[in-house]
Amino acid sequence: MKLIVHVTEIRKAKGLTQADLAKLANVSRKTINTIEKSVFVPSTSLALTLAKVLDVSVHDLFELPYTDRH
Repeated sequence: MKLIVHVTEIRKAKGLTQADLAKLANVSRKTINTIEKSVFVPSTSLALTLAKVLDVSVHDLFELPYTDRH
């Protein structure tokens, strides 16, 4: 199951570049890029850090797709 990632939209709404967010989260810009492209799923610790830096909840950044199991 692939995560739905909202990092790009939230980052841009906050007026941040990938490099800005990377610096604030103490990771590389490439890490932010791979998260935004759904190539890399961040650890819980990194997801919490990103949420804190962006002042949103982890659920605002990442969600599981809805699946109807009926």
